[in-house]
Amino acid sequence: MAIAYLKRATPRPLSESSDLRDLVMIMLVNIERDGEASVLHYARQLDGWDGDIVLSDTARREAVRRVPEELKDMIRLAHDNIRRFAEAQKATLANCEIELMPGHWAGQKQIPVTSAGCYVPGGRYSHIASALMTITTAKVAGVGHITAASPARPGTGIPDAIVFAMDLCGADTILNLGGVQAIAAMAFGLFGATPADILVGPGNSYVAEAKRQLFGRVGIDMFAGPTDTLVIADKTADAEIVAWDLVGQAEHGQDSPVWLVTTDRALAQSVMARAPQLIETLPQANAMAARISWDERAEVVLCDTRDEMVQVADRFAPEHLHVQAAELDWWLDRLSVYGSLFLGEETTVPFGDKASGPNHVLPTSGAARYTGGLSVQKFTKTVTWQRTAPAAVPALAEATARISRIEGMTGHARCAELRLHRYRGQE
Repeated sequence: MAIAYLKRATPRPLSESSDLRDLVMIMLVNIERDGEASVLHYARQLDGWDGDIVLSDTARREAVRRVPEELKDMIRLAHDNIRRFAEAQKATLANCEIELMPGHWAGQKQIPVTSAGCYVPGGRYSHIASALMTITTAKVAGVGHITAASPARPGTGIPDAIVFAMDLCGADTILNLGGVQAIAAMAFGLFGATPADILVGPGNSYVAEAKRQLFGRVGIDMFAGPTDTLVIADKTADAEIVAWDLVGQAEHGQDSPVWLVTTDRALAQSVMARAPQLIETLPQANAMAARISWDERAEVVLCDTRDEMVQVADRFAPEHLHVQAAELDWWLDRLSVYGSLFLGEETTVPFGDKASGPNHVLPTSGAARYTGGLSVQKFTKTVTWQRTAPAAVPALAEATARISRIEGMTGHARCAELRLHRYRGQE
């Protein structure tokens, strides 16, 4: 039988919105030219916010005070897991030094960037977890100044729980800003913020495009598209759990694809029948997003063997890859193309989205083929150094001069030859 599709996604339109790109470009040009006045204009026009842009220390303390203690404890638990995982990542980064030849040393150092801008979405959902993931990781990396921004709701500002999370994680400056204007304010260092060396965090298509256009002038975590999830399931999987895991991810939005890859036809058919029923139990807005995602973006693939399932999963290169199958260690060893891997029925992607430790800012749209997610490493520069003693100069200089002249780079050759003449005989 080989690989067969029991459900296929509706092809997406090929045309990319040039209107969106042009609008973002105009906004960035206006903000860079006119500064804070332009940001204030966009904040009023797009978010309905005419209050303070910088959250004052007093307002921060009041927001923290209003958060129920039980919710604070849950946020603290998530923060502790995320922080400890980031600290474990940092422990894998090491400075090194090696004597490559007698008298010539080289090495590398791990240096955190000076400043970071962390964007926290706040549209249809209040993404407390995004504040935890981005700010905590930057703080553990040793970033000197962290600016956090999130859309302010008209009349109230950033939700208190997000402010608490930002404060807990160590944000130095908090901006009541969303969208392109928030990304620009952090990049350009407006409202007293330190200009960001790197911009991180998920966001809508306007936020993603603003980061894309600013990339090069500043670093970014990745080029992000809609979130996606793939579940691998065999005959040992529970169809109800698989269906819920797909539906739970479909509620992210109508452009978020979910995929099921299985060797069990009965399981596939059960999931395809059950998922639409589960969607109708969600709140109306969530159900609308999940329904479109399931109807238009979801795919179900039937395979003969687990090796074929690996082949299909590698082709999709999912952001989230959840294995609900026997012999989990085999899958851990065999799978290699994903943003983050979730092993077993007991684990679920929402654990990773919210509280379990590894970062939820992950590569989408197939980018898992060549990159991983947000980590301490993203906030760290691996730089190199070298030092040469007189005894090592002649050999290095002779090789450099010879290669440079073959390449036609006379200036390079003369720099080496100058040292060759000066230090010859000092080996």
